[in-house]
Amino acid sequence: MKITVVGAGAWGTALAASACTRHEVTLWARDADQAAAIETSRENARYLPGVALPAALGVRALATAPENLEADLIIIATPMAGVRSWLVALRASAAPVVWLSKGFETPLAGADDHDNADGAPHGLLGHEIRAQVAPLLQAGVLSGPSFALEVARGQPTALVAASEHLQVREALVQAFHSSSLRVYANDDIAGVEVGGAVKNVLAIATGLCDGLGLGLNARAALITRGLAEMTRLGVALGARPETFMGLSGLGDLVLTATGDLSRNRRVGLLLAQGKSLQESVASLGHVAEGVYCARTVVQRAASLGLDMPIAQAVVELLDGRLGPQAAVAALMGRQARGE
Repeated sequence: MKITVVGAGAWGTALAASACTRHEVTLWARDADQAAAIETSRENARYLPGVALPAALGVRALATAPENLEADLIIIATPMAGVRSWLVALRASAAPVVWLSKGFETPLAGADDHDNADGAPHGLLGHEIRAQVAPLLQAGVLSGPSFALEVARGQPTALVAASEHLQVREALVQAFHSSSLRVYANDDIAGVEVGGAVKNVLAIATGLCDGLGLGLNARAALITRGLAEMTRLGVALGARPETFMGLSGLGDLVLTATGDLSRNRRVGLLLAQGKSLQESVASLGHVAEGVYCARTVVQRAASLGLDMPIAQAVVELLDGRLGPQAAVAALMGRQARGE
């Protein structure tokens, strides 16, 4: 199987490395210097330092990619902000196209092509973008609880291949299922994408909770009530409730909210220490998607008449309207209600 991975960040590199021992895999880096450095050193020093990449992994420069993307499977491994442009570029692809991005697209102010059917300028999930710009494309998402470093090291991981197209789900299983990486197929792409997006926002809240030393009771409450928020939004967007009890819902939420490798959790921890948002994000060296999609999560929920108090508190924290202690107080001071 011939696989092309567009984007040489941590996750794209890890997945490409995992598959290249069984398939012909080419990893496209952002520029020629990055590609040459990875090719020469057999290491992605910026995103996966210390991890030796297999000799079989081909690395090329992204600048020449449009003429050389013939493959049996194309993987978009960019941040969410890059998904739209790549789906436009690949809309005529005969091969399945899959993105790894988790989040809502940040809407462009006044951009009509980002509007939903209700006329509100909401940011979209990946499958919604695909429906807009490439409706005939066979496409999907690969998601689930996964830190890139552990996948690159060959540690056991389980993922979800989600698509409305059977061909795409089968291609993902064939490409990535192995002795260390289990891939489960799911046709509920809305549920899988909502889980992957909202868990990043909730991980910021949990990091804040842990950073303030509020205890394990508080952490458990945040994760549980956060899962309820995630499920409400997902069902309203057409997902099945049971999807959120699986890998891309509860599984990814627990990993991202509690794991020390989580960038979104790290943002919450740093904010609890009194760091500014700018300082917190700059210290990561990677994208923390929860920072960029938190507002969109709340906007989408509000447009559907849904209340997401934890996500709302995160937005107010990120915007500087609430401090860490005040954000916790706002959540704990809400009126009592049934579970």
